[in-house]
Amino acid sequence: MPDMLTLNVDGRSVQVARGSSVVTAIALAQGVAGVVTRESVSGTQRGPLCGMGVCQECRVTIDGVQHRLACQTLCAQGMSIKTARSAS
Repeated sequence: MPDMLTLNVDGRSVQVARGSSVVTAIALAQGVAGVVTRESVSGTQRGPLCGMGVCQECRVTIDGVQHRLACQTLCAQGMSIKTARSAS
């Protein structure tokens, strides 16, 4: 069994394997088919698109720091992640 980390996504405790990206934790918390990371200026829900940090659609707030790329950031023990759904 892989070494597991526990972190918080929008107020929900999630366990992921060490080495997982933040977008993986979000997918586990929200359900893979409905991953929402942010809202556009017009309020449209957005989610990860390219998976390599180019599109910037996976921006979330991590430990109070806004606009972090969920697809490029590795999970850490106790990390707090806020997506557009945290306000819902």
